[in-house]
Amino acid sequence: MDKFVVRGGNPLLGTIKVSGAKNSALPCMAAAILTEEEVVLENIPQVRDIETERKLLESMGAHVELGYGRAQHRTTIQCAVLSDPEAKYEIVKTMRASSLVLGPLVARAGIARVALPGGCSIGDRPIDLHLKGLELMGAKITQEYGYIEAKAERLKGAHISFDKITVTGTEDLLMAATLADGETVMENCAQEPEVTDLAEMLIGMGAHIEGAGTSTIRVKGVSKLHGVRHRINPDRIEAGTFLIAGAISGGDLNVDCLNPAHLGAVIAKLEECGVRMDIGKDNIRVRSEGSGSLKAADVTTVEYPGFPTDMQAQYMALATQAEGTSVITENIFENRFMHVPELSRMGANIRVEGRTATVRGRTPLQSAAVMCSDLRASASLVLAALIADGETILDRVYHIDRGYERIEEKLRGVGAQIRRMGEVFGKR
Repeated sequence: MDKFVVRGGNPLLGTIKVSGAKNSALPCMAAAILTEEEVVLENIPQVRDIETERKLLESMGAHVELGYGRAQHRTTIQCAVLSDPEAKYEIVKTMRASSLVLGPLVARAGIARVALPGGCSIGDRPIDLHLKGLELMGAKITQEYGYIEAKAERLKGAHISFDKITVTGTEDLLMAATLADGETVMENCAQEPEVTDLAEMLIGMGAHIEGAGTSTIRVKGVSKLHGVRHRINPDRIEAGTFLIAGAISGGDLNVDCLNPAHLGAVIAKLEECGVRMDIGKDNIRVRSEGSGSLKAADVTTVEYPGFPTDMQAQYMALATQAEGTSVITENIFENRFMHVPELSRMGANIRVEGRTATVRGRTPLQSAAVMCSDLRASASLVLAALIADGETILDRVYHIDRGYERIEEKLRGVGAQIRRMGEVFGKR
């Protein structure tokens, strides 16, 4: 398995570009199931989860063409025939987003068989909210041998109120509702930019959707959707990660190709910590004096537009360098402090009690061998390594490859000393 070796202490200088959002690209790729016509998606990030989704769609009978050269971030999908409407465990075992094909498959093919999803080990992300919604729309649901099967001749419009806010649940049922008979009203919906991005794509395909980006979404089903060309949103979590990298490392970093409107809570929190930022139309410049200028601030993760759970681990890396004590409360996932023991190995002073972590800042970090446990935990360890004394070795970086496109090359381009290493010895 690949490793990163990071020598800390270098200020980050120059421009770093943000890729397309993995969490937008995955549902948009799944939405291609809803039409037999060609769908062209632009600004697709080159990350492991996208490759997994490609394999998944191809296993169902779709034709998926990944771009190359100047068109390397373009993907063309055509689901003319869905010969095998099943998401096999062998393909989806590493990816939570596999449940996103459930709604589109039932809506288009009348049947779906989906393996229970895998992905990051950061807590319970129940699929039951998807299933309750599909049952209200007339689907018959059964579960056996680790698979969920859903059947319906044609889904019916329904009134769905989510028991708790769910991003993938909102996206899954939004896609299913576009081909349902009648009107579907969904309440307590996720309001994330990724949901809005998906809705814009579906509207481009001929869907009738109102209210995406609010808590209530109305969908009037149609009998058929057509092809579309759609550009994926920039990745707000990657953007936030790079903003923190600039803030803690010192230097002058321009984070380009982002949407500041999607980063309101992150920008506000960084400003509270004393980070100096110049905010443009599609870029943010971070001018930092390093950790000496940072102040502690408490943070609580909540659904969008609040502070995102996917930025909690990265913020904790910053909190180790801020003057004072920061209290970080994780309200979305119950098992999302797996990076704490690794940060502690590097010298961080962190105490965890239940869903709360207390970080005592201005702690010098030292290099160590650390283990990546999930996607965002990996990012926090990279950030910590950028400012640690000595050379830090990060193992299991396949986690970070799931959601960050060539992060080591991007960081190296702005002055970081970071290298990817494969196995030291070749195979026998």
